[in-house]
Amino acid sequence: MKKTIYTIAAMLVFGLTAMSGVEQASRATSSQAEAAAPDQSTTNGSVVKPEVVAPESSVVDEVIWVVGDEPILKSDVEAMRMQGLAEGVTWGGDPECVIPEQLAVQKLFLHQAAIDSIEVTESEISAGIDQQINRWIQIAGSQEKLEEYRKQTLKEMRADMHDEFKNQQLIEKMRKKLVEDVKVTPADVRTYFRNMPADSVPFVPTEVEVQIIEHRPRIKQEEVNRVKNQLRDFTDRVTKGESSFAALARLYSEDPGSARQGGEMDYVGRSLLDPAFANVAFNLTDPNKISKIVETEFGYHIIQLIDKRGDKIKVRHILLKPKVSQDDIDASMSRLDSLAADIRAGQLTFDYAATILSDDKDTKNNKGLMSNPTNDGMTSRFQMKDLPTEVARVVDTMKVGQISAPFEMVSRSNGKTVVAIVKLKSRVEGHKATITEDFQVMKDVVLAKEREKVLTDWVVDKIKHTYVRMKDRYKNCNFQYQGWVR
Repeated sequence: MKKTIYTIAAMLVFGLTAMSGVEQASRATSSQAEAAAPDQSTTNGSVVKPEVVAPESSVVDEVIWVVGDEPILKSDVEAMRMQGLAEGVTWGGDPECVIPEQLAVQKLFLHQAAIDSIEVTESEISAGIDQQINRWIQIAGSQEKLEEYRKQTLKEMRADMHDEFKNQQLIEKMRKKLVEDVKVTPADVRTYFRNMPADSVPFVPTEVEVQIIEHRPRIKQEEVNRVKNQLRDFTDRVTKGESSFAALARLYSEDPGSARQGGEMDYVGRSLLDPAFANVAFNLTDPNKISKIVETEFGYHIIQLIDKRGDKIKVRHILLKPKVSQDDIDASMSRLDSLAADIRAGQLTFDYAATILSDDKDTKNNKGLMSNPTNDGMTSRFQMKDLPTEVARVVDTMKVGQISAPFEMVSRSNGKTVVAIVKLKSRVEGHKATITEDFQVMKDVVLAKEREKVLTDWVVDKIKHTYVRMKDRYKNCNFQYQGWVR
């Protein structure tokens, strides 16, 4: 699979293996150069072989750093630099120094995650990939434009992104574990801000509370039948020996987390699966047979048993999602437009409509009020950047108490296309933080400082106990962390 900027193998063993391999390759190259070069005689009759040095610009790829047992390639750095250029990233220094160090630090966290048995689930990886792709679609304007721009199908994008998102989440979980015991007291917060210059007091961005009603467009029965018939065809082909379940999953499954693995899911307990999926999967007994078609909130599945181990099961599955037509979307738009008009006319409240009519299972039992997960728990307050893109774009122009026109968006819970209306419940305009009104904001600032110090100290200590080797041209870099150069 093509390397991506975040694709980093987990370090399982520290050692000199990678570097010894590089040195052997280097010696072999030198030997070949000597054999090919003409002899040059000195005045005393001895023979001197000319040193063959390839210009750096002509080197296609090379190992430039080794951290533990893991190499960092020149191509890794270049790919990350180009991605940053496309996204407007500023490196805060020479990219040729900053980027290798960032990749090296990532390897330290990944190695520790492997030691501590940190894991991420396929569903977590899939959710992260879907969020990124949805953001790209919003920027590009449509799925078709995104695929044209990246010269990849969505399935190919998901496959390419899988490992990078897995590693990102492993690193994030490892960082959280390292700082989970860091605490600050109210006295710490007051002392910190008492000594802070007035012009350094943080600015609190605008925060909003938003209620939402979602309506899932009704999919035509003809489209459902098309999906079911395709799944029945897959079952027939596997049963007749014309194809394997895994091959069909790789080609056709719309579950990005498992498709690239031939539809295979790792051992999982019943509680982590959709109830309808779990009921069928846990009743399978014969690995040679394929389940009936199963409908979940994600779409339609067929399942094949691989193994059972205690209260966990390992299966393959193929997921197909019925496509929503524009007519279906327009019908939902019309329905929510009428509902919004009724709410504005006082015929019913937004709270009641959200509770009774919304298809968003995450908010309907809370009168449609959206919740924002933070490090300190759930809150109903959002900064604009934390809202779903489609919601933020609508809310940005609204007044408190106003009901929006219906708009199309991607559901956060299952990635399906839905139509929504929102109500802006409250807005607190951006302002300079005060200890009386914004204690939590100030506490978060102090806590972030303390956590960053703990992480910095951990990285510096980890470097001391890790084998590090780099090309000489990097030894004069001004690194963020001490100890890289030995």
